[in-house]
Amino acid sequence: MRTLLDGIALTQRHVLPDGAQLAYDVLGSVHFGCPTPIVLIGGLSNVAGDWERLSTVLAQKRPVLVYDHRGIGKSTYSTAQRTDVITIESMARDLVDLIKALEWPEVILCGFSMGGVIAQKLVLLPSHPSQPTPLPFKVTHVLLTGTTVNPLQASFLLKTRPADELSDAQKLDLVRKGVELSFDHEWVKNNKPRLEWFVKRMVVGRPARTLAKQGDAMSSFDFGDSHKHFPSIPVLVIHGIVDRMVPLKEGQIIVDRISSAQFVQFGDSAGQIPHGTFGHHWWEYFDVQVWQDVVEVFAAQGPSGVAKARL
Repeated sequence: MRTLLDGIALTQRHVLPDGAQLAYDVLGSVHFGCPTPIVLIGGLSNVAGDWERLSTVLAQKRPVLVYDHRGIGKSTYSTAQRTDVITIESMARDLVDLIKALEWPEVILCGFSMGGVIAQKLVLLPSHPSQPTPLPFKVTHVLLTGTTVNPLQASFLLKTRPADELSDAQKLDLVRKGVELSFDHEWVKNNKPRLEWFVKRMVVGRPARTLAKQGDAMSSFDFGDSHKHFPSIPVLVIHGIVDRMVPLKEGQIIVDRISSAQFVQFGDSAGQIPHGTFGHHWWEYFDVQVWQDVVEVFAAQGPSGVAKARL
């Protein structure tokens, strides 16, 4: 049964080594064996159901893993005190443990915003400077969407008063401001019902404690020069020109820093998008079939890739 929180009803749980539980589900399981599954890694404050518009369509072609990060949605902390330290690295290691439990030999990673930082950290774990960790599966392709290689302040989470001192109306107003920043002004003006869908969801199952920990994680990570160890696998950067959360220049930095990275192309062919005028929640723009084609054409790309292009 679906609830306000669950556009996608998460039905399975994975117990992590420290006792925390990750709620997850695999859509498109009819496709097990071939082709390669894709893992959708949510951003700060995201839960699995936020992906529903995209994940249900991708699942028509391949298995799709959706899950809630530790301490948010239906996932739990390791103890009732909820004192777990949450960092970009810890979330990457949580995901490694989940994929390992699924016994998938290879995966495609699609990381959005904070999820894109997690995806990069995961791929770089084998070259970790103090705790190198070989991956128990192969990452064949990576989509880095609306994301960065630099720490960012989650300014929309800053409040003058603790969340438990705010009225329901004040909480809703705060959430609405944050959600509106995820889209450009034209989208907000023309998609009021969908905007309200997001706003109503955002006040459920997203504890202020966890959002603060995720915000701290996004403002304190440091890749240093570790991208010199980034493996030569295809990387597709999706970043809107009117992204008000993460500036477009961050996407260009990714393309400059990762030798195998390229921007999604504009055009009318399968695997291309109509134009670059879209906001942070990129999959809410265009016909969703456009994004399915982007993923499928990219997933068919070999290691050599194609020539890079700049937005």
